[in-house]
Amino acid sequence: MTAPIDLGSGSDRYGDAGVAPALFRSVFRRHAAGVAVITAMGADGPVGFTATSLSSVAAEPPLLSFGISVGSSCWPTVAEASFVGVHILGEHQEALAAVFARSGADRFAPPTAWSVGPYGAPLLDGVSAWLVGRVAALVPAGDHRLVIAHAVAGDPAGPGGPLLYHQGDFHRLPH
Repeated sequence: MTAPIDLGSGSDRYGDAGVAPALFRSVFRRHAAGVAVITAMGADGPVGFTATSLSSVAAEPPLLSFGISVGSSCWPTVAEASFVGVHILGEHQEALAAVFARSGADRFAPPTAWSVGPYGAPLLDGVSAWLVGRVAALVPAGDHRLVIAHAVAGDPAGPGGPLLYHQGDFHRLPH
Protein backbone atom coordinates (compact mmCIF):
# COMPACT_ATOMS: atom_id res chain seq x y z
CA MET A 1 0.00 0.00 0.00
CA THR A 2 1.21 3.52 -0.74
CA ALA A 3 1.72 6.16 1.93
CA PRO A 4 -1.44 8.08 2.90
CA ILE A 5 -2.00 11.65 1.82
CA ASP A 6 -3.79 13.79 4.40
CA LEU A 7 -6.58 15.82 2.82
CA GLY A 8 -7.10 17.67 6.08
CA SER A 9 -10.02 18.16 8.38
CA GLY A 10 -9.74 21.77 9.51
CA SER A 11 -9.20 25.14 7.96
CA ASP A 12 -7.96 25.35 4.40
CA ARG A 13 -5.00 27.44 3.29
CA TYR A 14 -7.17 30.57 3.35
CA GLY A 15 -8.12 30.05 7.00
CA ASP A 16 -11.76 29.19 6.21
CA ALA A 17 -13.28 26.50 8.41
CA GLY A 18 -15.74 25.59 5.66
CA VAL A 19 -19.52 25.36 5.56
CA ALA A 20 -21.47 23.69 8.36
CA PRO A 21 -21.81 19.89 8.02
CA ALA A 22 -25.63 20.19 7.86
CA LEU A 23 -25.41 22.60 4.91
CA PHE A 24 -22.85 20.37 3.19
CA ARG A 25 -25.12 17.30 3.55
CA SER A 26 -28.13 19.31 2.32
CA VAL A 27 -26.29 20.33 -0.84
CA PHE A 28 -25.19 16.76 -1.59
CA ARG A 29 -28.74 15.43 -1.07
CA ARG A 30 -29.48 17.30 -4.32
CA HIS A 31 -26.80 15.26 -6.13
CA ALA A 32 -28.23 12.00 -7.48
CA ALA A 33 -25.79 9.12 -7.06
CA GLY A 34 -25.64 5.48 -8.01
CA VAL A 35 -25.93 3.00 -5.16
CA ALA A 36 -23.21 0.47 -4.44
CA VAL A 37 -22.44 -2.00 -1.69
CA ILE A 38 -18.82 -2.43 -0.64
CA THR A 39 -17.81 -5.71 1.02
CA ALA A 40 -14.64 -7.09 2.60
CA MET A 41 -13.71 -10.33 4.34
CA GLY A 42 -12.33 -10.17 7.85
CA ALA A 43 -11.21 -12.64 10.48
CA ASP A 44 -14.76 -12.66 11.90
CA GLY A 45 -16.45 -12.99 8.51
CA PRO A 46 -17.74 -10.59 5.87
CA VAL A 47 -18.63 -6.93 6.38
CA GLY A 48 -20.37 -4.56 4.02
CA PHE A 49 -21.97 -1.17 3.71
CA THR A 50 -24.03 0.87 1.26
CA ALA A 51 -22.06 3.60 -0.49
CA THR A 52 -22.97 6.44 -2.82
CA SER A 53 -19.40 7.73 -2.98
CA LEU A 54 -18.17 5.15 -5.52
CA SER A 55 -16.21 6.69 -8.35
CA SER A 56 -14.17 5.60 -11.32
CA VAL A 57 -10.71 7.13 -10.94
CA ALA A 58 -8.81 5.88 -14.00
CA ALA A 59 -9.16 3.30 -16.78
CA GLU A 60 -5.43 2.61 -17.12
CA PRO A 61 -4.73 1.23 -14.64
CA PRO A 62 -8.35 0.51 -13.66
CA LEU A 63 -8.76 2.38 -10.38
CA LEU A 64 -11.87 3.13 -8.31
CA SER A 65 -12.48 4.96 -5.08
CA PHE A 66 -15.05 5.15 -2.30
CA GLY A 67 -15.29 6.82 1.08
CA ILE A 68 -15.83 5.15 4.45
CA SER A 69 -16.28 6.72 7.87
CA VAL A 70 -13.62 5.79 10.42
CA GLY A 71 -16.55 5.44 12.85
CA SER A 72 -18.20 2.74 10.73
CA SER A 73 -18.37 -0.77 12.17
CA CYS A 74 -16.91 -1.92 8.82
CA TRP A 75 -13.87 0.37 8.97
CA PRO A 76 -11.52 -1.91 10.97
CA THR A 77 -12.05 -4.75 8.48
CA VAL A 78 -11.79 -2.53 5.39
CA ALA A 79 -8.65 -0.92 6.84
CA GLU A 80 -6.97 -4.34 7.02
CA ALA A 81 -8.43 -5.85 3.83
CA SER A 82 -6.26 -6.55 0.81
CA PHE A 83 -9.32 -6.88 -1.47
CA VAL A 84 -12.84 -5.42 -1.53
CA GLY A 85 -15.99 -6.37 -3.41
CA VAL A 86 -17.72 -3.48 -5.20
CA HIS A 87 -21.34 -4.10 -6.18
CA ILE A 88 -23.42 -1.83 -8.42
CA LEU A 89 -27.02 -2.29 -7.27
CA GLY A 90 -29.90 -2.56 -9.69
CA GLU A 91 -33.31 -0.95 -9.43
CA HIS A 92 -34.65 -4.25 -8.05
CA GLN A 93 -32.33 -4.11 -5.01
CA GLU A 94 -33.67 -1.28 -2.89
CA ALA A 95 -34.24 -3.70 0.03
CA LEU A 96 -30.64 -4.93 -0.20
CA ALA A 97 -29.36 -1.34 -0.20
CA ALA A 98 -31.44 -0.63 2.91
CA VAL A 99 -30.10 -3.71 4.75
CA PHE A 100 -26.48 -2.73 4.07
CA ALA A 101 -27.23 0.88 5.12
CA ARG A 102 -28.78 -0.16 8.45
CA SER A 103 -26.51 -0.04 11.48
CA GLY A 104 -26.44 -3.21 13.58
CA ALA A 105 -28.12 -5.40 10.93
CA ASP A 106 -26.84 -8.92 10.16
CA ARG A 107 -26.23 -7.92 6.57
CA PHE A 108 -25.10 -11.32 5.30
CA ALA A 109 -27.93 -13.36 6.89
CA PRO A 110 -30.79 -14.63 4.69
CA PRO A 111 -32.36 -13.36 2.56
CA THR A 112 -29.00 -11.88 1.46
CA ALA A 113 -27.49 -14.30 -1.05
CA TRP A 114 -23.71 -14.17 -1.42
CA SER A 115 -20.62 -16.26 -1.98
CA VAL A 116 -16.87 -15.96 -1.68
CA GLY A 117 -15.56 -14.63 -4.98
CA PRO A 118 -12.15 -14.02 -6.53
CA TYR A 119 -9.40 -13.12 -4.06
CA GLY A 120 -11.71 -14.07 -1.17
CA ALA A 121 -13.96 -11.03 -1.58
CA PRO A 122 -17.60 -11.51 -0.52
CA LEU A 123 -19.78 -11.16 -3.64
CA LEU A 124 -23.52 -10.47 -3.54
CA ASP A 125 -25.84 -12.35 -5.90
CA GLY A 126 -28.08 -10.64 -8.44
CA VAL A 127 -26.30 -7.28 -8.64
CA SER A 128 -26.16 -5.30 -11.89
CA ALA A 129 -22.36 -5.41 -11.96
CA TRP A 130 -19.45 -6.14 -9.64
CA LEU A 131 -15.72 -5.64 -9.34
CA VAL A 132 -13.10 -6.98 -6.98
CA GLY A 133 -10.46 -4.39 -6.14
CA ARG A 134 -7.02 -4.76 -4.58
CA VAL A 135 -6.71 -1.97 -2.02
CA ALA A 136 -3.98 0.38 -3.23
CA ALA A 137 -4.29 3.32 -0.81
CA LEU A 138 -6.18 4.59 2.22
CA VAL A 139 -6.22 8.38 2.12
CA PRO A 140 -7.19 10.34 5.27
CA ALA A 141 -10.03 12.75 4.45
CA GLY A 142 -11.57 14.35 7.54
CA ASP A 143 -13.59 11.78 9.50
CA HIS A 144 -13.46 9.39 6.52
CA ARG A 145 -10.90 7.50 4.52
CA LEU A 146 -10.84 7.52 0.75
CA VAL A 147 -10.11 3.98 -0.37
CA ILE A 148 -8.46 3.63 -3.77
CA ALA A 149 -8.55 0.14 -5.26
CA HIS A 150 -7.16 -1.45 -8.43
CA ALA A 151 -9.86 -3.53 -10.16
CA VAL A 152 -8.64 -7.11 -10.68
CA ALA A 153 -11.86 -8.99 -11.53
CA GLY A 154 -15.43 -8.13 -12.46
CA ASP A 155 -18.66 -8.83 -14.30
CA PRO A 156 -20.90 -6.17 -15.91
CA ALA A 157 -23.67 -8.53 -17.04
CA GLY A 158 -26.15 -8.54 -14.13
CA PRO A 159 -29.85 -7.66 -14.34
CA GLY A 160 -31.64 -4.36 -14.00
CA GLY A 161 -31.32 -0.66 -14.52
CA PRO A 162 -29.56 1.54 -11.95
CA LEU A 163 -30.70 2.21 -8.41
CA LEU A 164 -30.20 5.88 -7.52
CA TYR A 165 -30.05 7.79 -4.25
CA HIS A 166 -31.42 11.35 -4.17
CA GLN A 167 -32.89 13.59 -1.48
CA GLY A 168 -32.45 10.88 1.17
CA ASP A 169 -34.33 8.13 -0.69
CA PHE A 170 -33.85 5.45 -3.33
CA HIS A 171 -35.14 6.03 -6.87
CA ARG A 172 -35.37 4.32 -10.25
CA LEU A 173 -35.09 5.84 -13.68
CA PRO A 174 -38.40 5.96 -15.57
CA HIS A 175 -38.71 3.36 -18.31
